[in-house]
Amino acid sequence: MDPPATADAAASSSSSLRKRTTGLWVNTSSPSGSGGSSRKARQEAGMEEPMSPAGRLFRETHSNCYIVALLGLGSPVDTAAMRAGLEATLVRHPRFSSVQVTDDVRKNAKPRWVRTMVNLDDHMVFPLLDPAATSADPDRAIEDYVSALSTLPMDHSRPLWEFHVLDIPTFEAAATIVLRMHHSLGDGVSLMSLLMACTRSVSDPARLPAVQSQSSPPSGTDDGGVRALAAWVWSVVVLAWNTVVDMARFVATSWFLRDTCTPFMGAEGVEFRRKRFLNCTVSLDDVKFVKNAMNCTVNDVLIGVTSAALSRYYFRKTASSYKTGGDSRKKAKKNIRLRSALLVNIRKTPGLHTLVEMMDSGKDNTMKWGNQIGYIVLPFHIAMHDDPLEYIRQGKKTADRKKRSLEAVFTYWSGNLVVKLLGIKAAAALCYGMFTNTTMSFSSLAGPAEKVEFYGHPIVYIATSVYGHPHALTVHFQSYMNIMKLVFAVDDEQFPDSHQLLDDFAESLRLVRQAASV
Repeated sequence: MDPPATADAAASSSSSLRKRTTGLWVNTSSPSGSGGSSRKARQEAGMEEPMSPAGRLFRETHSNCYIVALLGLGSPVDTAAMRAGLEATLVRHPRFSSVQVTDDVRKNAKPRWVRTMVNLDDHMVFPLLDPAATSADPDRAIEDYVSALSTLPMDHSRPLWEFHVLDIPTFEAAATIVLRMHHSLGDGVSLMSLLMACTRSVSDPARLPAVQSQSSPPSGTDDGGVRALAAWVWSVVVLAWNTVVDMARFVATSWFLRDTCTPFMGAEGVEFRRKRFLNCTVSLDDVKFVKNAMNCTVNDVLIGVTSAALSRYYFRKTASSYKTGGDSRKKAKKNIRLRSALLVNIRKTPGLHTLVEMMDSGKDNTMKWGNQIGYIVLPFHIAMHDDPLEYIRQGKKTADRKKRSLEAVFTYWSGNLVVKLLGIKAAAALCYGMFTNTTMSFSSLAGPAEKVEFYGHPIVYIATSVYGHPHALTVHFQSYMNIMKLVFAVDDEQFPDSHQLLDDFAESLRLVRQAASV
């Protein structure tokens, strides 16, 4: 159970924030039928922009779907420097200075982003946590506070983001910043790029940070001639076939193809329940060592380690079902369908310099912003292997199969088509079905490759996650410098042993790293 004062602090902070905020009224029409021309003028001035179909899906399907980013800082918070930094960057970003508006007069009106004035006092929260709880276990106190945020809505009359300042020393950091924002503001890749654009290199405060590279293994040499042509034709055939199969499976999953009931599967209504956010630090160098030893990618290793950890947890929780011997266990494992919903950004990642220019000017410039994401249904291999590297081999096999498919592109465009032909509610129903029939969410993001500072505060770690979607378990990997943060968002009731699951991941990586070094 959470310390009552800690949970109450989150609720009272949000309540006080709502009391300080006056309702935002946006005049979206004008007399004498001139509303259309007025809207056109606002659009030309960059003051109004329609919401993307994916952004509308987050609004319709998961009205309380938020991204949470924890920034561990290496120094106490300088409030004045933090405010000045926010006013010079995020507050000037078009999406972070806009509200969602829908005309009530028009039937089936589409929501739009409309620029408004930002009162920074409405977005910076300084909670007062229970001194006894923070003294006894500051890490647990912050964990409880962030978990309590998952039950609190956000005020839609103002831009949908908040900065929670927890100026409390923990095991890893001198202070913690919690950035909470509605997922309709953008996809994970764009928002991570935006966050990095707000940082500077510690070694050179005038320079933007270098970004991590998740390079693929070197490809084979080009034979040229007939063999090259045959290989190209075959790759096109495989790509087309895999895409057709994946789209058929995606539609089936949205309608009826449900995963096996396992300890990871969420109950009905899980999206509305309290989430607990956990994280641990693992070595990115260990991940890269396995990558090089197995001639694969970082993401291949992460998929394999996730399969190994889920298998450890699953067979431990269901051990009583497999007392008849190894044969029955092998037979049972073949019937386990465990898949994740993976969101993929299909747009070119915005450059950091472009984002800096956007915040300096306060305009979109030539860059499109928003959610442009497709979906991939990614299966995980659940089994018990004597050789830990077998999980990496299976992970690479799964990832390679998905790379030879345009599933993400087709789910994005087909989603837009459904919105145009059948409306947003039909698309939302398909999206919701895909989430409820899969087991978990999985993602990974590359962060800065060097130590950075956030408005003068050196960052020790970055831990990002998401909640508000119908999954009881979300697994996210976030790289920063030479470390990898493993972050969970778990249903607080369904996973009372969530820290044990976290340990399973760390132990799985250790075993894989050990096997790769032999």
